Amino acid sequence: MSANIALDGEIRDGRHTQPVRVYYEDTDFSGVVYHASYLRFMERGRTNYLRLIGADHRALFEQAEKEAPGFAFVVRRMTIEFLKPARMDDVLDIVTEPSEVKGASATLRQRVIRDDQILVEASVQVAFVSGGRARPIPKPLRIAMAADQDKAAAG
Repeated sequence: MSANIALDGEIRDGRHTQPVRVYYEDTDFSGVVYHASYLRFMERGRTNYLRLIGADHRALFEQAEKEAPGFAFVVRRMTIEFLKPARMDDVLDIVTEPSEVKGASATLRQRVIRDDQILVEASVQVAFVSGGRARPIPKPLRIAMAADQDKAAAG
């Protein structure tokens, strides 16, 4: 396994999985993961999911850059359920998969899992922006994300 795969996680069957170890800095005074730390873990999952789409399909990001210079995905809305706690030294899997891709936004389903237990579930709507304004997601990126959505639904 290359260092990038280990650092960035991997996409399999339309789902991105990002391993994360819980460190002292991620916990509160009782050794339980602080709620805001889950947001950071999920941000890493989303960022690396998008990075792997670009690494595997570099032409997609080059085309997106031509259509929308300086583009970014920004969080527009998030709903989150904290189901069970994680603790220091736990190894968690952050699973990210697109559930809806349309126009200028995509909704991603994210789960934080330890072993086979779901600890946190979230639905995250991200908007595609360029020049400080919402823009339609360039077609090549929309197609790549929709393909992952279809694979995740089938898997």
